[in-house]
Amino acid sequence: MFKEGVIKLGIAPIAWTNDDMPELGGENTFEQCISEMALAGFKGSEVGNKYPRDVTVLKKALSHRRLEIASAWFSTYLTTKPLEETVSTFINHRDFLHAMGASVIVVSEQGRSIQGLMDTPLFDEKPQFTEDEWQRLALGLNHLGMLAKEKDMHIVYHHHMGTGVQTTSEIDRLMEMTDPELVHLLFDTGHLVFSGEDPLYILKKYLPRIKHVHLKDVRRDVVEAVKAKKWSFLQAVRQGAFTVPGDGSINFEPIFEQLADSDYTGWFVVEAEQDPAVANPFEYALKARQFIREKSGL
Repeated sequence: MFKEGVIKLGIAPIAWTNDDMPELGGENTFEQCISEMALAGFKGSEVGNKYPRDVTVLKKALSHRRLEIASAWFSTYLTTKPLEETVSTFINHRDFLHAMGASVIVVSEQGRSIQGLMDTPLFDEKPQFTEDEWQRLALGLNHLGMLAKEKDMHIVYHHHMGTGVQTTSEIDRLMEMTDPELVHLLFDTGHLVFSGEDPLYILKKYLPRIKHVHLKDVRRDVVEAVKAKKWSFLQAVRQGAFTVPGDGSINFEPIFEQLADSDYTGWFVVEAEQDPAVANPFEYALKARQFIREKSGL
């Protein structure tokens, strides 16, 4: 289905150790994580909280397993803090990823985000940006995009549950307000379906600006429980709202077909945060790899 060599397949370490709740998978080591990624047949990874930040040390560990770094998450606070604070930390993050050979930087605005709050209902208290906050966000992202371009890199914006850019209308507005040459989009199947959006609509509309893909499935019964019981995002994760492609309710075949027919090149990253004590990360990595092979030919 896909042309040879245009797609690299990676997996995120959040299935082994959760970045937002480090107690989930706290017993899993960095070495176990990357070894199981390679054993499951993946070629790359994003950066987790247990990964060494020394470029030489990280490169050596990954090279033994023939793995690459695809990207890493960066939290922006453009709506709530001075631009300079975000810029200074962003440059260090950019330079680290550049040294690791990555070409995209995942960014997500965390100003007024509720994604990390354990007891805040996800659907009832999602932030809504003011006009001033939208302007600050757009201008700030354009600036970060210029800084990324200095290293021949791209920023890819991660629409995310519990943040000010989650819904279709919010993604539309962000794309309208930012420079298409500087600000690109991360396409995350799980967050779109969890939010109630149509992933194919977003994919078709913004394909030229999509530079990174997260493959994530959702369990619809858990999503409905999140709404009914007013759970937070973190509670939703603990209860198993997310899973790997092929284990939930999303139909991935038209998504793969659309991407295969496009000019997209780059990474597909399986990202499905679950409690590793309940969902063994190696077993689920194998399950995801087999499903992607069967449905996309990768």
